[in-house]
Amino acid sequence: MLLKVRDLTVRYGSFIAVNSLNFYVNAEVYCLLGPNGAGKSSTLKAIMNMVPFDGEIEILGMSNKEKAVKNYVGYVPEQPSLYEYMTPAEIISFVASLRGVRDLNRIFALIRAFSLEQLMNTPIASLSMGNKQKVSILLSLVHEPKLLILDEPFNALDVLSVKVLKELIQAHVKNGGGVLFSTHIMEVAEKICNRIGIINRGVMVMETSSDNIREAGRSLEDIFLSVTGLDEEVKDILKGLE
Repeated sequence: MLLKVRDLTVRYGSFIAVNSLNFYVNAEVYCLLGPNGAGKSSTLKAIMNMVPFDGEIEILGMSNKEKAVKNYVGYVPEQPSLYEYMTPAEIISFVASLRGVRDLNRIFALIRAFSLEQLMNTPIASLSMGNKQKVSILLSLVHEPKLLILDEPFNALDVLSVKVLKELIQAHVKNGGGVLFSTHIMEVAEKICNRIGIINRGVMVMETSSDNIREAGRSLEDIFLSVTGLDEEVKDILKGLE
């Protein structure tokens, strides 16, 4: 098991953002869905040990609080968090050195895959949001981690980069890796995820698989709206527009 989350609770003062969450990730694509404010990003940040939490989180059998764990995880935050005074070339070189990466051919291949060749010496502060996102994704892949944690990874990406990232995710799983990611794009989740967890107000309200969704003959969007209670809100909104 690549990731195990047990009784995860995240609090911000008196507010409970994540409430006793339990799930696991094997060599698969596990998608975490939920409305805005459901606790998705807080869950991913807790897994990365970026926020205080109660409960247990294990990555490859190790506590996520152990420093060595970082070598096995690639993380893309919801908003790119980069040293904007550096260039892509500088930050990629820095991260590769930090992770002990020696395979430069893989790095060059990733740069080409995301069409970043002409931007390698441009200050990150000058890049578009989409190109910053590409650099962030590339950095998460440099050290060939066993587990990828991706928070809204398709944000601001162009069509070609979305396709490239989808292919990289599928290849990662075929090679025995695991992927945990959150997204608002239901069509993407339905197509590339093996299992899906839907959370609402910090609680897991449903866990299912893409196979089960197809067998049920319903769209993931319909299931999502139903289990989160948002379908009633949609009806009320539409009534108000009549």
